[in-house]
Amino acid sequence: MRPVGVALIDDHPLVRAGLVALLEEAGGIVVVGEASDGGDALALIARTRPDVLLMDLSMPGTGGIEATGVVRREHPELAVVILTSSHTGDDLRAALAAGATGYVVKDAEPAEIAAAVQAAARGHRPIDPRVTHALLPEAGTAAARPADADADADFHADDPQPIRGREAEVLTLLARGLANKQIAHELGIAERTVKVHVGSIFRRLGVGDRVSAALWARENGY
Repeated sequence: MRPVGVALIDDHPLVRAGLVALLEEAGGIVVVGEASDGGDALALIARTRPDVLLMDLSMPGTGGIEATGVVRREHPELAVVILTSSHTGDDLRAALAAGATGYVVKDAEPAEIAAAVQAAARGHRPIDPRVTHALLPEAGTAAARPADADADADFHADDPQPIRGREAEVLTLLARGLANKQIAHELGIAERTVKVHVGSIFRRLGVGDRVSAALWARENGY
């Protein structure tokens, strides 16, 4: 397999140098380019054709949120992973809303950062478990139903119920960022069956969308 090409955007040269070293030492990853400002993202992508864009959140000039939105509009196929020192739920929400594929905190272990890059390149959504709790619905609070929720989901405010058996398998794959069709392929079942399981998972957890279900799964070891 060819190595994953990563482009770095961070305003600190020392941080970029450290990332180059740790990513290439991990194996299977090659850093194809660097920039110090989110405003240079499109030019960097055009020049280097990366598989993953690893981007800081707070930078002088164009920050990571704004740059992520621009990149995802122009290159919706490109994985953008935010690498930041921020643990706040507001920043995580803003990054996901802008279209970020993943969110990793800079004090993570080097192996975790490399694993996040590899996961994003495979189409998954790596999110640092230390900040996912910020998006989890509070116990006993009904989650609002989003426009893109599965049509058969019926939401309740009950405490989450245990997820076992086939539903646990579906939840595990959902937490990896797989769509219903991909989950069906992985498990060898019909896509409509996956949809039924996803609706049941939503009801058991009392959540209204796939992101909240995935975050619950990550927090609870699925």
